[in-house]
Amino acid sequence: MLIEAEAIILSVRGYGENDALVRALTRDHGLRPGFVRGGRSRRLRPALQPANLVTATWRARTDDQLAQLTVELTHSRGPLHAEPLAAAALDWLTALTAAALPEAQAYPHLYDGLAGVLDAIEAGAVARDWAGSFARYELLLLAELGFGLDLHSCIVTGAMEDLAFVSPRSGGAVSRSAAAGYEARLLPLPAFLREGGAAADWPDVFAGLAITGRFLERDILTDHRANPLAARDRLVERLKRAVA
Repeated sequence: MLIEAEAIILSVRGYGENDALVRALTRDHGLRPGFVRGGRSRRLRPALQPANLVTATWRARTDDQLAQLTVELTHSRGPLHAEPLAAAALDWLTALTAAALPEAQAYPHLYDGLAGVLDAIEAGAVARDWAGSFARYELLLLAELGFGLDLHSCIVTGAMEDLAFVSPRSGGAVSRSAAAGYEARLLPLPAFLREGGAAADWPDVFAGLAITGRFLERDILTDHRANPLAARDRLVERLKRAVA
């Protein structure tokens, strides 16, 4: 097995005294684990940081064998790890992607989405410039894994207008008229989550994150032994403190 591809580093953990086990996401070959000889060395540590972009080569005798991985740093996002809010964002994005995706299955839309969010964090002068992209990425991940939410028409009436809520059970949108009397049982639906180009203010951002967080916890991150939701909680708390 030989794979050469651009990849986003998702997770790194020590293996032995000086080596590392790395999981990285490629556009056409999906999530791939690999063994990096000397991965904890001073030379390779800067390249093997979550969210970095690398040129990666996996080599193995068989598809079932853990591949040996070599990397060449293409673009470093290391400086972002020194900024508490940006670091929390990178921790969550990479932990979510590593935990949610099965290995060796291509998700090109997710790769592009993740790359776009990481670019937005790097370019954004303030958190509000990129915070809404988190909920959009989480929504995309749910859809790509078969748990997409129907936010385009009301699950009660079929109407496509005045959609204001989401059912926490079905994940379907509910119009304002159909929700009358049941608003407290539903999740508010911000416009930006339905309309990709729509701007999002902070109340809308947190409303969007409440929706996606509900379904990520219920449908995707069900194995609490490897649950990255703590990283998400830290990020949301940091965002709330940034707003206050």
